[in-house]
Amino acid sequence: MTAPQIDFAWGRAGLAALLDSCDVFVILDVLCFTTSVDVAVARGAEVLPFPLERYGADEAARQGDALLAKPRAEAAGGPSLSPASLQHLAAGTRLLLPSPNGSALSAMVGQKRAFAASLRNATAVAAALQQAGERIAVIAGGEHWPGGALRPAIEDLLGAGAVIARLDGALSPEARAARAAYRELKDEIPATLRASRSGQELIAAGFPDDVELAAQEDVSAAVPALVEGRYVDVGMRSS
Repeated sequence: MTAPQIDFAWGRAGLAALLDSCDVFVILDVLCFTTSVDVAVARGAEVLPFPLERYGADEAARQGDALLAKPRAEAAGGPSLSPASLQHLAAGTRLLLPSPNGSALSAMVGQKRAFAASLRNATAVAAALQQAGERIAVIAGGEHWPGGALRPAIEDLLGAGAVIARLDGALSPEARAARAAYRELKDEIPATLRASRSGQELIAAGFPDDVELAAQEDVSAAVPALVEGRYVDVGMRSS
């Protein structure tokens, strides 16, 4: 099998630039969309990504026979974008999960194959990717500054580097840089996420458990793949 070519880019513009040339996409939005996806599908749920800026989440949930995740501040203990809120999700649940970054990237891939990766399932996703033998695009979602400009996020850089470090293939210079960042900080990931801008924002908002869950490395064997508009665990089929 031919070793894959592996590229790395940031956000929607990066994904758009690689959309025609790559066959498989790996989306990283560690705080918190792809971590939430991992927690949910590992419990046997399905996740329907829904870009936050779109209207009609309630109707989309009804049409998809799905439970709508509420904003963190409004969830009152129910499912939300918070990974901690999904730890007791029932198997078979179909969850519509609005988010500003990971869901938007998921909506952009069209008919291309796509996976949701995080630090929690980096090895499992990399093992599934290694069998593809094609060109892989690893996309770090990042966050946004006030005004909408992309804010590179260290948690997504580390998550992307963690996946790339577990792949054998021809790496672009950008992919090599992401791998190098992960290797530099891999022994300090929990502290790094807690000290990061995104981590500090979540901790200040009262969600420190989300940061801790996102910092756990290789605790999950789930492989969330985007199948007909929803993320499902294909880990058993990938092994």
